[in-house]
Amino acid sequence: MPMEKGLDSSQPNLSGRDMKMTLSLALVTLISAFGSSFQYGYNVSVINSPAPYMQDFYNKTYTDRHGVFMDESFQTLLWSLTVSMYPLGGFFGSLMVGPLVNNCGRKGTLLINNLFSIVAAVLMGTSEIAKTFEVIILSRVIMGIYAGLASNVVPMFLGEMAPKNLRGAIGVVPQLFITIGILIAQILGLNIILGNVEGWPVLLGLTGIPSVIQLLTLPFFPESPRYLLIQKGNEEQARQALQRLRGWDDVDDEIEEMRLEDQSEKEEGQLSVLTLCTFRGLRWQLISIVVMMMGQQLSGVNAVFYYADRIFQSAGVETSNVQYVTVSIGAINVVMTCLAVFIVESLGRRILLLAGFGLCCGSCAVLTLALNLQNTVSWMSYLSIVCVILYIIGHAIGASPIPFVMITEMFLQSSRPAAFMVGGSVHWLCNFAVGLLFLYMEAGLGAYSFLIFCAICLVTMVYIFFVVPETKNKTFMEINRIMAKRNKVEIQTEKEELMDIHTIPAGQAEKKKEISNSDL
Repeated sequence: MPMEKGLDSSQPNLSGRDMKMTLSLALVTLISAFGSSFQYGYNVSVINSPAPYMQDFYNKTYTDRHGVFMDESFQTLLWSLTVSMYPLGGFFGSLMVGPLVNNCGRKGTLLINNLFSIVAAVLMGTSEIAKTFEVIILSRVIMGIYAGLASNVVPMFLGEMAPKNLRGAIGVVPQLFITIGILIAQILGLNIILGNVEGWPVLLGLTGIPSVIQLLTLPFFPESPRYLLIQKGNEEQARQALQRLRGWDDVDDEIEEMRLEDQSEKEEGQLSVLTLCTFRGLRWQLISIVVMMMGQQLSGVNAVFYYADRIFQSAGVETSNVQYVTVSIGAINVVMTCLAVFIVESLGRRILLLAGFGLCCGSCAVLTLALNLQNTVSWMSYLSIVCVILYIIGHAIGASPIPFVMITEMFLQSSRPAAFMVGGSVHWLCNFAVGLLFLYMEAGLGAYSFLIFCAICLVTMVYIFFVVPETKNKTFMEINRIMAKRNKVEIQTEKEELMDIHTIPAGQAEKKKEISNSDL
């Protein structure tokens, strides 16, 4: 395999030495994130700006077919389906993660997944010409399946390829591209660009372009070395993949670390979701990802974006300029997530999680006060703007990007696909629930809805403080040993892990099996 230019291929990969970003690793990270994660973000916000024109299209199509105007309640139902089918599709996509990544590999799954996006893009882009709104709703389900797969497989793929000293930074890159996707959709959705009666089909159809680019370029990059060695048993391909990604020939230390992991898991094979949920040795890892994923989606981020327009209008922003304010919030989101990429390895995961949820908690509390007093105290509307910005910063540096990084790091190869299925399902179900219930909460509680989000952020922060360990610059096996103590299961030493399991006396077989399970 060719080495990266400018790197000494004879340089040994010494244990504990920080590795640098190589051209191959950088390119595969960017191609994976742009081709997959970008579209997740793009399709989150792409229908917001052209919503009135799309609803007019629904009504006109119905009228042309039936000769009468569409009932208002039926139109509301159709639009609700258009919005909600995306997170529901995301849930179904999350359920497909395990079978696909185990049978087709991480890279193979991403390549197959592109077909969903391309089909949906063609259907949405031609929906107006075909005079059918049904395909838009169907395409939102298909794009949801695509996003459900992409949101789980990309962090898994990149986390398994990255060296331990870059794993956090590379793990945040998918979230960075999600925020970039949201921002690009907001910019292209401006009325003067594509957010108008002629441009909305093009706006929806553009989502297929990143998939085409990824489909043409990703095959030239290696599969996850951990998948190749641990799951496929092909050490030579794994070694070649590592040599290309690291930029030097001596990758023996990483190969050895993978062998340790493989040895500890050999008897069990791949864990199913049911086994994962009942296995004592992974109890606190599972609880932790469920809590972090619920905290991420139930912390009120959708509500803050929903209220943002009203908050800025109350501060004197013209209605016609609110769309530009929305773009500015999207830009802040991108900048702060970009900052997280550069600070996650220096500050660590725990600090960013605690700081992120802490900022969100404080912002929600103060925002509740400011929204209730803005009609009586003039400067409260400006305090509301500050709270929105601080909330976006908090979510961007911790609550949004870090939970997916933690799933990759807290589980070993045999349990990681099942863990992503659980974490992804919780992520998308909570997303769907907030979209379904928030309007009712807002109608019943008004600004006091943010107190509920404040409480959720506080509970999540307390849990992280007492339970979630720091995983910065640790191997997967080192993290597994930390969690084994939390789960109160025995753990082997590295030398014991390399022993042939058949040398253990029969009377100790049951004890050996329990110990091996704790390393999964």
